[in-house]
Amino acid sequence: MVIEVARITFLVIQIILFVYFFFTAVYFLIFSVAGLFPVKQTRADNPKKNLFAVLIPGYREDAVIIDVARQALNQDYPSGSYDVIIIADSFSADTLTELRKLPIQVMEVVFENSSKAKALKEAVKRLNSKYDVALILDADNIMERDCLTKINDAINFGYKAIQVHRTAKNQNTAFAVLDTVSEEINNQIFRKGHWVLGLSSALIGSGMAFDYKLFREYITNMDFILGEEKELEMRMIRDQIKIAYLNDAIVYDEKVQKSTVFMVQRARWLATQLIFAKLYFFPGIKELFTRGNIDFLDKVIQQLLPPRIFLLGFLIIISAVSVFLNPLIYTWAWVILTVVCILTLMLSTPRRFYNMKTFKAIFLLPKGFFMMLLSLTRVYKAKKKWDHTAHGLDNS
Repeated sequence: MVIEVARITFLVIQIILFVYFFFTAVYFLIFSVAGLFPVKQTRADNPKKNLFAVLIPGYREDAVIIDVARQALNQDYPSGSYDVIIIADSFSADTLTELRKLPIQVMEVVFENSSKAKALKEAVKRLNSKYDVALILDADNIMERDCLTKINDAINFGYKAIQVHRTAKNQNTAFAVLDTVSEEINNQIFRKGHWVLGLSSALIGSGMAFDYKLFREYITNMDFILGEEKELEMRMIRDQIKIAYLNDAIVYDEKVQKSTVFMVQRARWLATQLIFAKLYFFPGIKELFTRGNIDFLDKVIQQLLPPRIFLLGFLIIISAVSVFLNPLIYTWAWVILTVVCILTLMLSTPRRFYNMKTFKAIFLLPKGFFMMLLSLTRVYKAKKKWDHTAHGLDNS
């Protein structure tokens, strides 16, 4: 009797897990395939040069901020049509002196508990409303020279919220390579694939542009310690504001170089995901049935999906265990689902990453999976306090 109950319990748990992982794998597959197609038109013939506020919040980013500020001035967009504004939190006196030598605005801020959202809220509070567009960059981001021009075209086309293509500026360690590939897979699934199918792009946290008045309205009502881009995303899409994706407007971003930083960063992401899954699950269902807001429900669903490294890791483990505990037909079901997952990830990976450097980095996936498991122990802390990710390339 006990054995029979245990067998039935095991089977029920297995079915629940299979349905959940099957839905996740199919979801990823659909948008991976969609991402192979060209993106929609986001250009206009309107010659208007909008006035940009390029907002760069930074917390103790002395190692990178001066170069980033200089690079931000290197645009093919008219210099009088954009201001670079460094929101400086806990910078050294020497760094502030060097920054003030540049033709930029330096806005010093101090908070008891720092966060990016607080810095952005303070910035729009101090700035006047002369700007047309707010562009948010991280303190390690570097734009390609035509980035502002392409965003300006999309704004003139009528889009109020835009995510550009953020990609890696470094692949100096195996973890940086994995992080690079992971971001490109995210771009394929959650940004380009969604945009091709008529759904909003996901926001990343930097390389985000908004109609300035709209951004000011939303950011002043935000109170979260972390996940400011997710709150912006959920609120805007709930209000049926479409988020466009510019695949050819490039912002370079520094990728994680060490396993310890990887764990802290992923804990913060998992904490953010859990917060918004809980906050918006029932509103997402309500929005679907009351206003037909499929876009909003889709973003809620994304908060319920496991990270891809969890998906792949658990599928491999379950498939291996299944060989010893399951009837053959169940084993094959798990193996096929694992293969589909692997093929989806390969499909979403740009061809330029099919090289020996990526092949060597793949051997770090088990460590990455283990670090993700460890990051679960930090989720509660991440919910309570914003953990800063320090930047600066490690050339050791």
